[in-house]
Amino acid sequence: MYMSIRFAMQRLGMFLLTGCLCAGAWGAEVSMAFGDRIPPFCFPETHSGIELEVIGEALAYRGHSLKPFYFPFARVPLSFKTHKVDAAMTDGGEDLRPFGAHYGDSAVIYDNVFISLARRNLKIRTPADLKGLTVISFQGAAKRYPQWLGPVVEAGNFFEQNDQAIQVRTLDLGRYDVVLSDRTIFKYFSRQHQSETGHGLNPVVEHPFTQVNPDDYRPLFRDVKIRDDFNAGLKQLKASGRFRQIYDKYLLK
Repeated sequence: MYMSIRFAMQRLGMFLLTGCLCAGAWGAEVSMAFGDRIPPFCFPETHSGIELEVIGEALAYRGHSLKPFYFPFARVPLSFKTHKVDAAMTDGGEDLRPFGAHYGDSAVIYDNVFISLARRNLKIRTPADLKGLTVISFQGAAKRYPQWLGPVVEAGNFFEQNDQAIQVRTLDLGRYDVVLSDRTIFKYFSRQHQSETGHGLNPVVEHPFTQVNPDDYRPLFRDVKIRDDFNAGLKQLKASGRFRQIYDKYLLK
């Protein structure tokens, strides 16, 4: 009788231990806000893109799964502040720690530059060089670069556009003087423009105006443990070479 009870207790202990291990192995489903028009970083129609794959695989490293939601870029941080999602790809230039955000390491780098038609011979080296010029940009840029764009906004010459394909088309037509865009995104839409129209974009010139800061577009999480798990997964992706593979998959086409 004693042996039977001891055996039963051992089996119960093993069952509980196994249950705990299984529970630990199953991660959380992480709902996360992404911009809805920023290829090749996000392709909402196929739930793919550089940023989605990097973040999804980094979360999966410790058993979590990514559930993406897509918003106009300016609404990405708002969706986090209003608790529509557990995480967001960026804070849009606003410190979201007061709203419960725990910032992760940078998953991707956005390299924003001013772009103009080469035939205009524009020189953009200081904020004053934008005086009198019309600028079209991605949403949230004025908040992120107030020193450069503040005077343009005050002059009524600044326009934000969620659909960045429009930036390429309107610059090519000369409707705006300058585009502010990430280099990779602009090149993607330039190739798309050529495919759709049968002719290439008029030659353009890039005007770098700020140092690339990896912290500008860090993802943020409501749960600090999930943030830590994400950071561990991201570190592994980079160490294994998988991070580079994901980038090359989209940029070397």
